[in-house]
Amino acid sequence: MSDHRAATRHHTQRTGIVAFDNGSGSTISVPCTIRDVSASGARLQLNSSAWIPERFAVIFASGLRKDCRLAWRKERLIGGAFADGYASADEQAAMMTADEQSRHRLGIGARVRAAREMRGYTEAQLAERLGVTPAFVAQAEQGEADIPLYQLMHIADLLMVGLDGLVAGPVPEDVDA
Repeated sequence: MSDHRAATRHHTQRTGIVAFDNGSGSTISVPCTIRDVSASGARLQLNSSAWIPERFAVIFASGLRKDCRLAWRKERLIGGAFADGYASADEQAAMMTADEQSRHRLGIGARVRAAREMRGYTEAQLAERLGVTPAFVAQAEQGEADIPLYQLMHIADLLMVGLDGLVAGPVPEDVDA
């Protein structure tokens, strides 16, 4: 599986625009539904069976514009890989609604808590090893605070779990994320 296909996808159901040059200098805008996004691309459902060229742009409701290349197509469903590589953290935040971001934080926090408990650490012990307050660990585990990537990497090392499992693994059953 390529890095682009392996990137964590965040499911959405929002409208967007696919825009491209029609070859004569005019821009064509086709409405679409953004089915899901990741750091490397988006899966789009076209509202019509319009022809889409190899290069196009996806315009999100936030105004964010990402240039894409056509990765695959199946009828009105297309996959677009971001032409400039991976989206930045700020761009990814602009691609997700506040509710989606909240659910994502809650899932990460639940996976951190489950891994911490499995290793027998208390919140205070984990906080001490991370150099943060126990209150921050509690807030992060409850999905109320973002955990920076460097700290997630440190947590994964301390708790002997994979970083991908903390970020995108299955959510423990007692959490509705």
